[in-house]
Amino acid sequence: MKTLGLIVNPIAGMGGKVGLKGTDGEEILERALAMGARPESPLRAAEAIEAFFARLGDSPLALTSGGASELRIVTPLGVMGEKVVRDLGGTPDVLGMEVTDQPTSRHTVEAAATMLELGVDLLLFAGGDGTARDVGGQVQDQVVCLGIPTGVKMHSAVFAVNPARGGELAADHLLGNAGDTRVAEVMDIDEEGLREGQVAARLFGYMTIPFRRGHVQGLKAGSPVNERYAQQAIAAGIVEIMEDGVTYVVGPGTTTAEVMKLLGLEFSLVGVDLVRNGEMLGKDLGEAALLGMLGEGPSGIIVTPVGGQGYLFGRGNLPISADVIRKVGKERIIIAATPEKLASLRGEPMRVDSKDHDTDRYLAGYYKVISGFRDRSLYRVAVA
Repeated sequence: MKTLGLIVNPIAGMGGKVGLKGTDGEEILERALAMGARPESPLRAAEAIEAFFARLGDSPLALTSGGASELRIVTPLGVMGEKVVRDLGGTPDVLGMEVTDQPTSRHTVEAAATMLELGVDLLLFAGGDGTARDVGGQVQDQVVCLGIPTGVKMHSAVFAVNPARGGELAADHLLGNAGDTRVAEVMDIDEEGLREGQVAARLFGYMTIPFRRGHVQGLKAGSPVNERYAQQAIAAGIVEIMEDGVTYVVGPGTTTAEVMKLLGLEFSLVGVDLVRNGEMLGKDLGEAALLGMLGEGPSGIIVTPVGGQGYLFGRGNLPISADVIRKVGKERIIIAATPEKLASLRGEPMRVDSKDHDTDRYLAGYYKVISGFRDRSLYRVAVA
């Protein structure tokens, strides 16, 4: 019998849309809730488990009404996994540990340690980099793991490109059809420093993950110092085409920061700002503020993909939600990327994971990418 371990961090990613960069710590969680944040991680976990069951098909591991499945699913109580599995027709074995309505890092650590003792064949966890740290700190390379991306940062290389692909890869691994495993980095950054505009990723360890190209995201790559001149050229090209009367949503990143510097404006390096006619309308805004301030006039989005991963939306810029994207329109999206950043994608398309499948499909296609002053590259954007 094969055993799948499932851990869901239900608060992962809650701080994203409201502009809090994450939900590490009880104080930040309370702030996120007060600002109207709602849990999204359980929905993403359910998407992964649904794809997992569908992938099993008629295999001996598939769920059957007669209970003849050769699959065992172990998971913590309630919101940390049990509810997701039961809602999709499964009957999990529930770990003997207490779980509160708002689980903390301690609960994830305890669950991961128990999974190690049980010797699960695959540990699927839904969360972000903080969750990966908690899991990896317990199992290290002794258990094959795979992350379902539900957090804000997700710098680590242990996550699937999206929940559905993660569920499919998990099923294939248990069926013996996934192919190779590989050792992948667990990275994280200090959220307090991030809120102050200081980005410093640190290596916390490694995990063994099932690997298939196109199903697992890469490690986030920062911009080298020698890229700054290219970024400044891009900024000059963007400022040249910015129109009067248009409200621009400016996403995070060192490339877009050069646009703000050229305009002479303060900016949030890791947040989302709003600009019109060369003036700052709002700094480090959440989704609700963006939607409220965009108004009825023309608008645009200036964004740069995550280096090494290629995510255009859905990683680090969650305030630019599906609703914000729809309000602006895909034809008003300005993509900026240095030649070095484009090269780091190694021919893979830029990806979108907006948490809304219709919006992701709407965004797919070819875009002009500003890669220098009056330099353009044609590049494909695909659903993650």
